[in-house]
Amino acid sequence: MAKRTEDPGAKKRKPTAKKAIETLAGLGDGDGKRGYAVPALEKGLDVLELMASLYAPITPSQIAQRLDRSLQEIYRVVLALERRGYIVRPPGEEALVLSTQLFGLATMFPPFRRLVDAAQPILNALALEASQACHMAVLDGLNQRIVAQVDSPAPIAIRLRVGAASPAVHGASGRTLIAFQPAAVQEWFFSEAVALNPADWLASCRKRVADIQARGYELIEGEVVHGVIDISFPILNAEGRSLAALTMPFLTSYQVVIPFEEAARMAHQAASRITHAMGGTLTELKRPLQQS
Repeated sequence: MAKRTEDPGAKKRKPTAKKAIETLAGLGDGDGKRGYAVPALEKGLDVLELMASLYAPITPSQIAQRLDRSLQEIYRVVLALERRGYIVRPPGEEALVLSTQLFGLATMFPPFRRLVDAAQPILNALALEASQACHMAVLDGLNQRIVAQVDSPAPIAIRLRVGAASPAVHGASGRTLIAFQPAAVQEWFFSEAVALNPADWLASCRKRVADIQARGYELIEGEVVHGVIDISFPILNAEGRSLAALTMPFLTSYQVVIPFEEAARMAHQAASRITHAMGGTLTELKRPLQQS
């Protein structure tokens, strides 16, 4: 009886179950190289990113045009996102807008949740004590984004919407956040701002951020609304890096019973308490307060 001989390379050529599954699923080419091609997910992310940049409702056909894809490609993705609550139709509209569900997911992220949970009762007490609105912002790319806000008990006050975003270099909160970041991060913000801002304004902004870092807060009057004084303090971690900024848009009116200097002291005390909860230490507030 002839003895059966085996090709010594047969076992090497035989694909493993894992590689076969990856190849069939489009996750690899059979050689162990993972491509992770997931077209439906890519389309869904494209739709979400597009809608996050828009202020007005948009129809599925307009989404397809903006993304240079066919309506057939986009329609099922849009239906799935609508079913899951990530996009919604305003009452009486056929067009769609982004919901706040993504923002809600972000606030569930443990480090972020810990910060907001620690800050919220302190912000509540500050608004009542100072009779002024207050809010907390974090850096989100090149923007400052409002993540917590408390209204003033007074009948008239300034209110910023939670989730609102604007360029960090143009806001009291944003500049305060930048001032307490590493030098490389600061330089990145300024280099990105070059294309959109005049050179003299950028030089002024650099000096302002340096002043904020030196004195420990931002103080500016009438930058956005006439009669409003923005004062902003950083929320620092153990390394002295800003996690967030607590800002009070102090509104001057005949009904104000707490002087600005006293309200600023209260805001600093609140920021210090939140910073302590995050493991950091805030410098003492020196009087009188100074503007750049």
